[in-house]
Amino acid sequence: MTAKVNGWDIEVAAFDADDTLWDCQSHFEHVQREYCRLLRPWADKESVIGSLLDTERGNMELLGFGCKAFTMSLIENAIKITSGGIDNKTISEILGLGKWLLSTPGTPLPGVVDTLTTLRKNTDIKMIVFTKGEAIDQKNKMRRSGLSDFFDDIVITDEKTSDEYLRLCRLSKCEAAGMVMIGNSFKSDIAPALEVGMKAIHIPFHTTWALEQMDEFEHHNLIKIDSFCQLPDLLR
Repeated sequence: MTAKVNGWDIEVAAFDADDTLWDCQSHFEHVQREYCRLLRPWADKESVIGSLLDTERGNMELLGFGCKAFTMSLIENAIKITSGGIDNKTISEILGLGKWLLSTPGTPLPGVVDTLTTLRKNTDIKMIVFTKGEAIDQKNKMRRSGLSDFFDDIVITDEKTSDEYLRLCRLSKCEAAGMVMIGNSFKSDIAPALEVGMKAIHIPFHTTWALEQMDEFEHHNLIKIDSFCQLPDLLR
């Protein structure tokens, strides 16, 4: 069971989730704006955001990605910004922001449902979700999105390294050359997939987390498109 993509024989299409299937980063940016408002008595927006990024970066190896890790970084950073002077009410409001993130609806981005319906109807390749983050959170977002039935599997990892992409190939029982990764993040979805010999389709989102940014490059196994809706014209 294969599909042709740019002349490639593809057996498995792996889809990123956050900011590819549904909006994610915009919700985090909303929380950051509210967070900066809460900490306005102690520091300006630029100082708060800069310090938060440093805190997230420092916590990455221990906490990984996801709403819970982000919430812990928000609280740790607030204590640091206020030199321990933050009050219980503000801490409670920050916790509330984190819990709000955990309940975002996972509404599919425009065109995603129609596109996945078309792909399921017109191709017989295996379709899986390959996403990073906290397992319970990602599974809950998938459930709330209503997209589960379009996919044969969902694979969740702490980080999308080249080793994890090779593991994905083994789990999918597919050689790297027969798999295409589709996603918005060049750093997590595109570069490591290309590194192990996979094909990749880059669909940039309108905003990118600062720690996901990297210099992009061209590659003979890479296609860049403007919209998820263009996928049926590629996967035939």
